[in-house]
Amino acid sequence: MHEGFSAEQELFRRSVRDFAAREVAPVAAELDERGEFPMALFRRCGQLGYFGLRYPEAAGGGGGDFTTFCLMVEELARGSLALAAAVSMQCLMGTDFIYRFGSSDHHQRLLAPALRGEKIGAIAMTEPDFGSDLGGLTTRAERSGDDWLLTGRKMWITSATVADFFTVAAKTDPAAGFKGIDMFLVERGAPGLQVGRRIDKLGVRASETSELILEGVRVPADNLLGTPGSGFKNLGAILAEIRTMTGALALGLAEAALAASLQYARERVQFGRPIAAFQAIQHKIAHMATQLEAARGLVQRAAARIDAGRADMRLAAMAKLFASEMANQAADECTRIFGSYGFALEYPAQRFFRDARFLLYGGGTNEILKNVIAKDLGV
Repeated sequence: MHEGFSAEQELFRRSVRDFAAREVAPVAAELDERGEFPMALFRRCGQLGYFGLRYPEAAGGGGGDFTTFCLMVEELARGSLALAAAVSMQCLMGTDFIYRFGSSDHHQRLLAPALRGEKIGAIAMTEPDFGSDLGGLTTRAERSGDDWLLTGRKMWITSATVADFFTVAAKTDPAAGFKGIDMFLVERGAPGLQVGRRIDKLGVRASETSELILEGVRVPADNLLGTPGSGFKNLGAILAEIRTMTGALALGLAEAALAASLQYARERVQFGRPIAAFQAIQHKIAHMATQLEAARGLVQRAAARIDAGRADMRLAAMAKLFASEMANQAADECTRIFGSYGFALEYPAQRFFRDARFLLYGGGTNEILKNVIAKDLGV
């Protein structure tokens, strides 16, 4: 049992690990090669109750705490970071705003089916020219009678190709900066809404990513999620969760890279003995394991603060920053341990290396996170 986890949490962790080892990891390479949304596995995650884990039972969820949610994300990422990324979107960013601010109709028609895996939600924040600078969003929402008209273009939208509904960030008051940002619920099939070109990515290829085009999309007033001008503030309420969750994704990928490195080092024979017997390889593996445990400590502390109702933005930024860099270093070392076979598509090392890059951008670039940490320290 890991320190700080209850017997119930460990039992749940083992159940997710078993699922990932039995049903996810064996097809991870195929998912990567095909580069298609893993719908069958996604539906299975719904059947297993993963999507509603962090929501209360009254909403159709599992009533789990955030630490347990991070354990689930970590174990799924051990099997496939692409699947874990798609599941994470559904569990958090894709459904959170509709849970907190949606109407009873929204909850019944969209949220409840989404928590069962029958509908898919996504969030549309990033634009072609604006990522970290959310205050520069150009997507506009203008009143038209009792409705809103949304016009703009979004980019890097996870699960857009299969989503049934979107939480769309738009400016209702262009002169108000961050205070002029609002979130709107837009359902698939709305006139003027178009899923644009799909982005062919280096890694996490089975987590489909596309642009989203809005040309005068009319949405009812009830589809404004939250009070006017509160969109950025409401996003901030879950930002620590998003970053800590990204750290948990990094743990899972690094664990997979470490496990593959250990197995290969024990099996690969050079100069008459397994390469695991050479100090150079031992040092690589020791460093990977040490950095992984350090990252796990940060992620667990950040999750515990969230569960205690004291979300710590600096700690969450540190967790995501350290864990994502650690995962990239672990994936790099994995390819080095594999040697030339780390360059071969038939081995998983190269997939870990490619997938790890995704972790550097989701939840805020690491350069932005360093700014957040430094500002919180008063510099």
